[in-house]
Amino acid sequence: MSGTGVATIGDCRIAYRRAGTSGPPIVLCHGAGIDDATVSWRHAINALAADYRVYALDWPGYGNSTGEVDHTVETYVDVLEGFLETLPFERVSLAGISMGGGVALGYALDNPDRVERLALVDSYGLGGKLPSALQWKVLSQVPGATEFGKIAASTSTKSVRMVLDSLVADADRLPDRFVDDIRQKLMEPGSIRAFEEFQNNELSFNGRVATNFVDDLESLSVPTLLIHGRDDPLVPVEWSKRAATLIPDAELTLVDDCGHWTPRERPERFNEHLRNWLPDPHHTPEPRYTKEGMPGVTRASSD
Repeated sequence: MSGTGVATIGDCRIAYRRAGTSGPPIVLCHGAGIDDATVSWRHAINALAADYRVYALDWPGYGNSTGEVDHTVETYVDVLEGFLETLPFERVSLAGISMGGGVALGYALDNPDRVERLALVDSYGLGGKLPSALQWKVLSQVPGATEFGKIAASTSTKSVRMVLDSLVADADRLPDRFVDDIRQKLMEPGSIRAFEEFQNNELSFNGRVATNFVDDLESLSVPTLLIHGRDDPLVPVEWSKRAATLIPDAELTLVDDCGHWTPRERPERFNEHLRNWLPDPHHTPEPRYTKEGMPGVTRASSD
């Protein structure tokens, strides 16, 4: 059983996917670029729903979410805080991939009493410099270049795999469903606009990033799982290795034959590691209000 919902956070309309009717709550945070809740978490949502209450939100400008905001990690932390306030739980577990990992980490550092467990997947925010940032930054400065490249990339499944080759370990081995999800996002008008603004705000031409939580990691009191593809070409695997030595209660899992999109490149392995890390599904917190009183739920489906 899964459904969709909408929550109003400030001036933003935040769409989310929801699945599962019992068990501890977990909120999934997707990354930047050609992404949304479904693209990164399609398999994880289904795998977790049997034992957990799963929520996967779209950031403003992604998926079905709207809102005029500054596209920065700091802003997304505020959006996440507002979204969690609409849920009927005092504490939740958070999982975030790439940029979403940086957002989840930022929230956990500010609100450790609200976070049961934290999973950082190929996460942004764990280092000061991204070696591959220059090519993305340059493209974002050329008017129309990113949008034109997005349209060109969507012309065929072969062209989509060529684009993904710079993000994954082996684009030729990607399942067709993943490639189709990416192609669909590429074909959506304006689907890259939020990412362009994020690059302008967070990335510099020398690869330096605006968000770096390394100096705060030793103060993180939330049990944290770090999952990273060994062959990640975008976010250095060394970031997660170092973070695992700095966070007091941390566990590191490196996934072989995997690049930056671990939940979609190696879904079975990823879901197994995440499920093993999450709270006991038999320990279920009591909601603050009934399911019938949940705000924002618009429909349920079996998708």
